[in-house]
Amino acid sequence: GVRKLEAVFAVLIATMAVSFAWMFTDTKPNGKDLLIGILVPKLSSKTIRQAVGVVGCVIMPHNVFLHSALVQSRKIDPKKEYQVREALRYYSIESTVALAISFMINLFVTTVFAKGFYGSKEAGSIGLENAGQYLQEKFGGGFLPILYIWGIGLLAAGQSSTITGTYAGQFIMGGFLNLRLKKWLRALITRSFAIVPTIIVALFFDSSDALDVLNEWLNVLQSIQIPFALIPLITLVSKEQVMGVFRIGRKMQAVTWTVAALLITINGYLLLDFFSSEIRGPLYGSLLCVAVLAYASFILYLILRGTEISNQMIVAIRKRPGIHSVQ
Repeated sequence: GVRKLEAVFAVLIATMAVSFAWMFTDTKPNGKDLLIGILVPKLSSKTIRQAVGVVGCVIMPHNVFLHSALVQSRKIDPKKEYQVREALRYYSIESTVALAISFMINLFVTTVFAKGFYGSKEAGSIGLENAGQYLQEKFGGGFLPILYIWGIGLLAAGQSSTITGTYAGQFIMGGFLNLRLKKWLRALITRSFAIVPTIIVALFFDSSDALDVLNEWLNVLQSIQIPFALIPLITLVSKEQVMGVFRIGRKMQAVTWTVAALLITINGYLLLDFFSSEIRGPLYGSLLCVAVLAYASFILYLILRGTEISNQMIVAIRKRPGIHSVQ
């Protein structure tokens, strides 16, 4: 089952990559300028929010849970150290390749829209609904119109995102919440959480502006959830009581905590920028300050609480199926 699921992901991601690479080729961007922009990035005050938003929507919290679940599905004897180390090496390669592909897809999309619309009058009015039409008017297309290429890529991206979110929810229900349901019932519940809101949005939000605003709020929601996925993950893999000889070393801990802090800071900036532009008035401003303070306090609590994981929690973790540490 899991292998078939991964195959579906591979097909969808390949579809996205091919579609957006085709668009990238059709628009013929300046390779030299693109390379300089990658190696020496420059951001103006007007583009910081977009850049931060890209980071916030690429590092998705549910994918952290999903990848952890997929890793546990491999047939590896956790009591044999050499097998685990070999698996970790291949997992690292797999994650690196996945991130590289994700980077290239985002590079293709960003470059196409930057080439076509940066500094133009249309830039402020482009959204999910009319982006394909604008691309078609700007670049046309040869053998296959760019409008259809964009549509295919967008459809694949939407399906991939929906499926990953749904399966992450299923794994959480079966693991963290310890809810043991029949597969068809579990799939029905989790798919309903994905499909029903989509149907409601399709029926009642009939303007592109509303859909774009909704998409921004979804990115904000994911940004809010990032610390609750990263902090427990880094905390657990740093504990010898949990991981045994496979716990990450001090240098790796320093690197991972630094990267996590950077991501949380970036997402925090996105949240502040988003809410400051959406919220008006002293009352709502005061409520926002209280919410931000509570949010930051809870993140600090998670970090400090991680240094005092109880023996009861460690025993509970080790009792999970497939969780064994080699001492």
